Amino acid sequence: MTPALQGEGVALRAEALIALRHVALAARGAPALAQLPGGHPTRRKGAGLEPADTRDYVPGDDLRRLDRGTTARTGRLHLREYREERDRVTLLVADFRPVMHWGVGRRFLSVAAAEALCMIGWRLAEEGGRVGLMALTAADAVIVPTRARARGMLDVIGGMVRAHEMGLALAMDGQGDPPLDWLLPRAARLVPPGAEVVLASGFDVPGAELADRLDALARRRALRLLLVTEELERHLPAGRYPIRQRNGRRATVRLSAARPEASEDEAARVAGRAALVIDAGRDPAHIARRIAAEGLRHVG
Repeated sequence: MTPALQGEGVALRAEALIALRHVALAARGAPALAQLPGGHPTRRKGAGLEPADTRDYVPGDDLRRLDRGTTARTGRLHLREYREERDRVTLLVADFRPVMHWGVGRRFLSVAAAEALCMIGWRLAEEGGRVGLMALTAADAVIVPTRARARGMLDVIGGMVRAHEMGLALAMDGQGDPPLDWLLPRAARLVPPGAEVVLASGFDVPGAELADRLDALARRRALRLLLVTEELERHLPAGRYPIRQRNGRRATVRLSAARPEASEDEAARVAGRAALVIDAGRDPAHIARRIAAEGLRHVG
């Protein structure tokens, strides 16, 4: 790829996604009650009573879970983790189709989707859950089976980086976007009933059956939707703008003064379902706090 396609905000880098662990965990002090638009607050599942492991303290953690023995041995604050009564299994679904490889602000929508999913994944992994990946491209999907702990998240990150590179190459080759509804049925086969599915997408080129596909996914699983948008694009002044197309040709587009896209301060719905809006122009710390404060849980 050309150097421009390796730049920050365009390419996806494993080290950057790994570093988001600390960003995600630092935001855990936000309220635990979910406040997604259109639903009702629900509390997280209990942590259980069986000790499972210890980990380093992160600002915002509950000091009542301090593990005194490990803290004394290492000289660093450690917290005791408890095993949940039932494993929490989550499939992260990242939309890396060509339509996601663009942006006018800090980064591409595809990169913002990956970052948001990784921060959710890190929190789930730290809470003892198992996390897997289905990354959608214009060709084959990249699948990473669910696995627990940091090792599982590292596998997910590796899959995201591979899929994003593939998706970006397909976009540069001029590959068209398969409808989203064509790609989703596979997700139901990757995780058992009772699992969670978190889908991050701009929901462009949805396909005529998207609502039915989402209903089918949510029937026996907890479905969460992240609507990745570009807030800055809504506020560009009306006028004509030069652009470079995928084939290298230059063109001009005209933008009107009003473009009714969803804002992160507004309630958003996708195919009749509530969605949490992620602004690709905001920094990861802001997005992490928003995810922690809003919560992620099943809404109809």
